[in-house]
Amino acid sequence: MALVLTEEQSMLRDSARGLISDKAPVSHLRQLRDSKDTTGFSRELWKTFAEMGFAGLLVPEEFGGSALGAVEAGIVMEEIGRTLMPSPFLSTAVLAASALSRGGSAAQKAEYLPQLSAGSLLAALAVDEGAKHRPLQTSLQAVRSGNGFRLNGAKSFVVDGHTADLLIVAARTAGGAGESAGLTLFLVAPKEKDKSKGIDIERTAMVDAHNAARITFDNVEVDADSVLGEVDQGFALLEAVLNIGRGAVASEMLGLSEEVFGRTVAYLKERKQFGKAIGEFQALQHRAAQLYIEIEITRAAVLKAQQALDGDAAKAAAAVAVAKARAGATATRAVQEGVQMHGGMGMTDQFDIGFFMKRARVCEELFGDANYHADQLARMRNY
Repeated sequence: MALVLTEEQSMLRDSARGLISDKAPVSHLRQLRDSKDTTGFSRELWKTFAEMGFAGLLVPEEFGGSALGAVEAGIVMEEIGRTLMPSPFLSTAVLAASALSRGGSAAQKAEYLPQLSAGSLLAALAVDEGAKHRPLQTSLQAVRSGNGFRLNGAKSFVVDGHTADLLIVAARTAGGAGESAGLTLFLVAPKEKDKSKGIDIERTAMVDAHNAARITFDNVEVDADSVLGEVDQGFALLEAVLNIGRGAVASEMLGLSEEVFGRTVAYLKERKQFGKAIGEFQALQHRAAQLYIEIEITRAAVLKAQQALDGDAAKAAAAVAVAKARAGATATRAVQEGVQMHGGMGMTDQFDIGFFMKRARVCEELFGDANYHADQLARMRNY
């Protein structure tokens, strides 16, 4: 398959770019940060997202969505990366929609997917429990209790967890840390009075001015209908959803990298030293050219991974690992070059480049850094 967008995908890109660049430039993030906004994103803008169909991109048509794929979700994420727009698109429209569409029962789909598509329900995926992304190390316990389960444990780095109306929680129903068998996904409603007892949510503002949450479960009761997928067999579903999320985050880092590159090249043309634009110095030209090459190679890797996800998600793991690792490395290089070429002003809070550097660092860690995915690739080769 050609590594280029179709005409319809290009139209989606233009539509997303027009909305996001107009309504959510980097100054939008700065304003939310400085005002210490308790939500961390604009609900009004999310409503507009839903009205334009973005919230339902991955939702089947019978539930009010567009039934599109990972490539289209990546297109929107790339535009989000260009302006660092805080949005529940990743947590709700990508991760939650994918999990429910792939693993939900008929009743779960009918209840939740129309709300996701309409933008009226916010959701979050609660997986990690430590400082690093290690889904197999899940230790939050789900013990059978009556007609359901009792959850005990804690989750960290739950993206948009403080605003979620629905949590998709990975818990261990059998086996021990490091084992894929014995993981189960649960749907938990943290805001419903009769279902929220024992749930404690602490909002954590991250270094990039986006939001996550630490969530503690203390004898939280859930019934059997809250199981998403099969008991003890949730890892395959979880990994498929995480791979879709990894591809989406790789797209965000691609958009971030390209925006930083564009801003840096513009500055090289404007800033004068010794009577000439600093972009005329060959050393800086070489560095800019090398970064451009890295971004284009990354673009191909990311699009290839998303096409693989839309083709056969079960066989896309290697392509996704390459894309996520490479996008992280490229974003890191882009922001480092951007800060260095802007000189001392690049380190100031008044200048936007620092926002991109902080976001790149968070995205690098989200759903596994380059080392994690290099290790995954090595394990795949051994098998």
